[in-house]
Amino acid sequence: MLMRCFFRQLPALLAIARSYASKSFPPHTVVTMPALSPTMTSGNIGTWQKAAGDTIAPGDVLVEIETDKAQMDFEFQEDGVLAKILKDSGEKDVAVGNPIAVMVEEGTDIAPFESFTLDDAGGEKAPPAKESTEEAAESSEPADTGSQTSPSTLPKDAPKEESKPEPQEPESSGGRLQTSLEREPSASPSAKALALERGVPIKQVKGTGPGGRITKQDIEKFKPASSATPASSAASSTPTYEDIPASSMRKTIANRLQQSMNQNPHYFVAATVSVSKLLKLRQALNTSADGQYKLSLNDFMIKAVAVACKKVPAVNSSWREIDGQIIIRQYNTVDVSVAVATPIGLMTPIVKGVEGLGLTSISAKVKDLGKRARDGKLKPEEYQGGTFTISNMGMNAAIDRFTAVINPPQAGILAVGTTKKVAVPSSTEEGNGVEWDEQVVVTGSFDHKVVDGAVGGEWIREFKKVVENPLEMML
Repeated sequence: MLMRCFFRQLPALLAIARSYASKSFPPHTVVTMPALSPTMTSGNIGTWQKAAGDTIAPGDVLVEIETDKAQMDFEFQEDGVLAKILKDSGEKDVAVGNPIAVMVEEGTDIAPFESFTLDDAGGEKAPPAKESTEEAAESSEPADTGSQTSPSTLPKDAPKEESKPEPQEPESSGGRLQTSLEREPSASPSAKALALERGVPIKQVKGTGPGGRITKQDIEKFKPASSATPASSAASSTPTYEDIPASSMRKTIANRLQQSMNQNPHYFVAATVSVSKLLKLRQALNTSADGQYKLSLNDFMIKAVAVACKKVPAVNSSWREIDGQIIIRQYNTVDVSVAVATPIGLMTPIVKGVEGLGLTSISAKVKDLGKRARDGKLKPEEYQGGTFTISNMGMNAAIDRFTAVINPPQAGILAVGTTKKVAVPSSTEEGNGVEWDEQVVVTGSFDHKVVDGAVGGEWIREFKKVVENPLEMML
């Protein structure tokens, strides 16, 4: 699913250059590979939406570009005509700043550009090597956003490495990179979400929508083909498995989680929390809402996370290295990243300033961010950053508890299991008996570099206290 990326005539992002080559080419504009994220150094060319000779108006999609984080549309913001495509669909690892196309003004003859080459556009450069010490590359936050949670960039006079290894071209099988249309079948967002939930191999589903598009009904009606008998399986030479190429998004998720487990010494603190009072309060509020809102258990959990982070601010922190100095950055606001499963992988859109929001505001923001995350329409600033993460698998009745991997550079994440009815002893005037209590098991994962064990335990206690006394959230 494509993410829309809008460029408001920013020269640095559009990366265009006026060129008057020494050869007999009319005046033209060289379009270069743009930087679509703070950590992007190269990208892959997807499907060109325009061909040579096509007229382009501001806002038209020129080409799909696959970054290290997502598949995005490159929308051009100038009038003109596409004179020559310099990088065909399927080109891999095109460095930021390298020429990818040539534009001319309307009315210009594009015939001379048939012989236009990359050398005429200034040549190519190799993708720059990533510096391991650069904070922005290690963080889920952009380097220069001006927000309280964004990392600071290194000063220009910071010492540089004396020598760097020359970038080496990775070995390639020579295979052609598939475009987004070739890589996955056309399916509606609701169909992809349902297929992900039910484990349906979407490539095996035949679409009945317009143009063969897969609909939600197609997923619901899908029946897997019956497995072959052992004899026929042995006789068949068809492979019994399918190799699925990892997308750039999946590679990024894998690298970040591996980095988190390797560099952040995790420890885990679990607690059983009673949610009986909370569920009664939730029911009362939803009943009196007259359809204006519908609060979920997760909305209360997000608010409780913010209350606990304000009472134990050491958890609302991150480990940083700036100018060779190690610091622990403690945040004044609580920006909660909410884990959302999407067809392209796990994303963590951010509800910012939760400590100052009411339950209805939190609920509205979570619903909006979750929908746009599943539709692939989040802006980078809406999922890059955050000071603490919550991951709730309570909708799956089979999950009693689980542990989650910390989302770097944050120092903590809370894993929430499903709600269970538990019989607890009770004493009344009539004697001893049992009562049914609604309970949920929560598990906090903390980075021991930042949060000591006793501090993590204190945070869980404050969280448990506010959940079991939910009226405190209203204060």
